[in-house]
Formats: sequence, C-alpha cells, structure tokens
Amino acid sequence: MSNNDTIKKFVIEEFLPDLGVHELADDHDLLSDGVIDSLGVLKLIAWVEDHFQLAVGDADLDPDNFRSVRAIDAFIEDARQGVSS
Repeated sequence: MSNNDTIKKFVIEEFLPDLGVHELADDHDLLSDGVIDSLGVLKLIAWVEDHFQLAVGDADLDPDNFRSVRAIDAFIEDARQGVSS
C-alpha cells in the first residue's frame, strides 16, 4: 500500500507550504532541487521513524532513500518487509 499522499502532505507542510498535494510529483528530486537540505533530511528521517514506527539505521542513510516521495515510500515498504538498502 502506497504512502505517497501521507509523505507528500508532510513534505508540503514542512518544506513547500505554498504547494498543493497534487502539485508535487512522486518523482520530484527533493534534494537536487533544494527543497530539502541536510537538516531537512534529518527532520524527514525523524518523522518517518515516528510516523511509520520504523528505525532508520546508519546503513539506511543513503540520500537516494529520501530523494523523492516515491523513494521515501519504497524505503518505508522495504523497511517494513525487513529489506536492507
């Protein structure tokens, strides 16, 4: 089950308050585009851990896991299934 809408809502509330949920593409590169910086990634990781009840380990800190809504969703699904990145 996709968490895209939940993730988009968080990203928009925290980093893009002037954008609507349907205006943010699932594959929009949040890092390269400067939407989320290094501190923002830490905030995003803390939210993922809290909201989805997941532990994000050192091996999971690959920026590609948090580059887009689609990548974050895939990371969450993999973590729930016990797949390491």
